Amino acid sequence: MKKVFWDNPYQACLETKVIQVDGNTVVLDETIGFSESGGQESDRVTINGIEVLSSRMDKTAPFLIYYTLTEGHGLIPEANAIMKIDWQRRNRLMRLHFTCELVLVLMNRLFNTTPEGIELKPEEIDTVIKKRGAHMAENGARVDFECAVNISEYFPIILEQYNRIIAADLPIEKGFLDEVNQIRYWRLQNIATVPCGGTHVNSTGEIGEIDLKRERANKGVERIRITLKNTEATSNPDEEHTFSKII
Repeated sequence: MKKVFWDNPYQACLETKVIQVDGNTVVLDETIGFSESGGQESDRVTINGIEVLSSRMDKTAPFLIYYTLTEGHGLIPEANAIMKIDWQRRNRLMRLHFTCELVLVLMNRLFNTTPEGIELKPEEIDTVIKKRGAHMAENGARVDFECAVNISEYFPIILEQYNRIIAADLPIEKGFLDEVNQIRYWRLQNIATVPCGGTHVNSTGEIGEIDLKRERANKGVERIRITLKNTEATSNPDEEHTFSKII
């Protein structure tokens, strides 16, 4: 299964083919529909105009994604299919996903006392301040840390660094750390490399400003709530583009 959402997270329409049907669950040859993983919620998807009720991504080879539709969907193996995603939702999810992980990176750089210009490596994350969970929804994200003090004390320095990175409109490199096992990463040069299989924007300037709010998640665990100041999605030039054609 080709996961087009990694190659082009801006693509909102795809011509593909059904390769497997098991009752109300189908598998496609190619897909643009992200399925919940790593804390990022699933896309809102239709196949031939039929709403996908749920999806599940295998964590082992061949790493298929199974889409569940309503009864009477009429899809059969080898049939052509048109897949569409809700672009507004995708845009917010990938902006919030990257924002959540950028806050994670900045907290780790702060607690690790990483010098400016030195890139934080994957193995250096969660060594001093430890993440205890994260979730990215359409209307906001959260990340939890083990922290003995009120975490809002760090918001001014985190926001100052975050805003500088956003204003610089830095390119976000994305690719495979391990293609065989489908382990992905994103990278900001001289800032961090982070293992992640979600969808991300192409540059930091697309994300925009954020608000941070502190919550107490549990004893010894502090939660940062993240919301976008501008929730409007940018126009998507690839919305009507199809990445591959059925031959």
